[in-house]
Amino acid sequence: MITIKIGGSVVDDLDPSTVADIKKVADTEGIIIVHGGGKEVTRVCRQLGKEPRFVTSPGGIKSRYTDMETVEIFTMVMSGRINKSIVQMLQKNGINAIGLSGVDARIIEADRKKRLFIKNEKGRKQAIDGGYTGKIRNVNSGFIKLLLEHGLTPVIAPVAIGAESEFLNVDGDRAAAYVAASVGCDKVLFITDVDGLLIDDKLVTNLTQSEAKEIMPSIGHGMEKKILASTEALDMGVREALIGSGRRANPISAAISHDNCTVIKHG
Repeated sequence: MITIKIGGSVVDDLDPSTVADIKKVADTEGIIIVHGGGKEVTRVCRQLGKEPRFVTSPGGIKSRYTDMETVEIFTMVMSGRINKSIVQMLQKNGINAIGLSGVDARIIEADRKKRLFIKNEKGRKQAIDGGYTGKIRNVNSGFIKLLLEHGLTPVIAPVAIGAESEFLNVDGDRAAAYVAASVGCDKVLFITDVDGLLIDDKLVTNLTQSEAKEIMPSIGHGMEKKILASTEALDMGVREALIGSGRRANPISAAISHDNCTVIKHG
């Protein structure tokens, strides 16, 4: 079984062969899809007059700062238009997909972060209110397995439910890692718009988990979350993490066969 993370914006650029490829893999080994959509959330925030705010952790990881208003927009966009557009695309191509958020059936439970440590404008470490950002605590793997047993392909939006049943923003890449590990997938695949991790414009085809952790601070915005999520997935028992392009023919099959992508394994 494989969990695939696709970015909300990547969907528009997927190679035409992708959906048929998803169907083939779904029929043979089972697929869970977790999606993102940060760019669309940013666009809708601005349309609604809410200027997005981003913060950087002391370790260099950039993320959205989520206050009450932002988490409501985040939930609306992620669980609404993006989630249903992916389900519609899959249904149109004969894949019986079901769209859910982490709130439904408590698929993703998270602890609301009380404080966030960030780097301020002067590069100093600073503590700020955690807002509505969550740290994933539990995944309802039994419910996801039930859906798979009924021949359904789950499409999960990364909106988690908190201890007080509040909506929480969780990172899509990390949500995919937790889902993959909890359900017992042997692989997690991050579909992006490049062939994988590029260093000095060269594709890194193989990395050990320890090498990935070592180089993480020097990786640029966007890819660092995928490397972090890959190492977390391996820590939790997933056998291998893959990062590959959705712009090539049969991207899922290609990545599974380690063709022109980044493969991260234990070691």
